[in-house]
Formats: sequence, structure tokens, C-alpha cells
Amino acid sequence: MKRKIAIAADHAGFEYKEIVKNYLSESFEVQDFGTFSTDSVDYPDFVHPAATSVENGENELGILICGSGNGVQITANKHQQIRCALCWMPEIAQLARQHNDANMISIPARFIAKEVAIEIVNKFLSTDFEGGRHQNRVDKIAFC
Repeated sequence: MKRKIAIAADHAGFEYKEIVKNYLSESFEVQDFGTFSTDSVDYPDFVHPAATSVENGENELGILICGSGNGVQITANKHQQIRCALCWMPEIAQLARQHNDANMISIPARFIAKEVAIEIVNKFLSTDFEGGRHQNRVDKIAFC
């Protein structure tokens, strides 16, 4: 059974979203939450449904893409069970999974090459949470 991955982007991340989605489609079941063109959109309209799908277990992990990566990350992290990390290099994605149990990443399409975006995604999806000393820290993230 293929792992389920959520993906979403705004207009600035649309091209990268399509590249990542096509790249992943052979090995993963990818649920695309949009956007579906380069027409200007409001990113929360796509990020909230993607984050909800990860939060409720419909998708295991999520990938968000916008121009800077900031807007989509901030939006996703409003969800209580989401830990979304802004990743501009593969090592950040690896540490986000290993140490922070990140279940979503955001990618800044305007600042990295397409090949780097794929490397980031690969690292994110192939790295497991280490647990141990990191679990106590992760348990303290949620603030009610």
C-alpha cells in the first residue's frame, strides 16, 4: 500500500507543486489540494484543507509550496497537530523529521532550484523521527 501524501501550493508554488507531485506519483498516493494554476490565490484556502488531512490521518505527511515558504508554513502551524518546517535545503528537512517529528514541510519556490526541492522532499519522506530525547521536546510544542 502506498503512503499517502498531501500537497498544496499557492500561485508562486504551482509549478514546483506540479513537478513534485509528478515525481512522487509513482511511489506515493498524492492528494493535491491545489492551487491548479498560476492565477493569484489566497494560500490559506489550500493549506487549511491539506493540513486538516494530515491532522486527521487522511494523509501521513504534507508538502506545501509558496514563494517564500513562510505564508504556507505559518498557516499550517495554526493547526494543533501540525509541525510544519520551512526547508530550503535537504539537511533542514532531515533534521525537521529526526528531531521535531515534522509532519509537513514548506518549500520556498522563489529561492531554491527545482532539483533542490526534489532533494528536500526525498530527505523529508525518507527520514524517520528519532524519538528518545526529542520526544519530550515535541510533546511540549502544543500550547492550549
